Amino acid sequence: MTEIAFHFNAPDKLAYVCRFARKALRHGARLVVLGEEPALTRLSSLLWSVSPVDFLAHARQADGAPMVEASPIVLAQQLKDLPHHDVLVNLTHQLPEGFERFARVVEVVSSTDDMDRHDARERWRDYTARGFAIVRHDLNLKG
Repeated sequence: MTEIAFHFNAPDKLAYVCRFARKALRHGARLVVLGEEPALTRLSSLLWSVSPVDFLAHARQADGAPMVEASPIVLAQQLKDLPHHDVLVNLTHQLPEGFERFARVVEVVSSTDDMDRHDARERWRDYTARGFAIVRHDLNLKG
């Protein structure tokens, strides 16, 4: 069964996704980041410049199958025709259709956006109603 984890209190969701992606890649996982086009465009820029001497190689879903298959991180607007299903990072406001194909789903929740927090509570309820146990990570406690 898919493992669902909520990472709460991210002061900057996209910066957190970059750090999370770096850590996941170090552990051999491949990621799909699901989001809307503006967020994915900003995230792509951040991934290419994680630090002055570091970047996280990735592809956009529209880059075509060969590029997507070779990339450890795929930025996608839909969960269709994706080559790997290790970790899904959901940046959308709804429960992604087809999330069950992934071994792990990570929901990143803002510490400052009340609407984002509200939508996250709705997704939490939806996952729970479908019988999924949820792991909670409060990023304020990670200090």
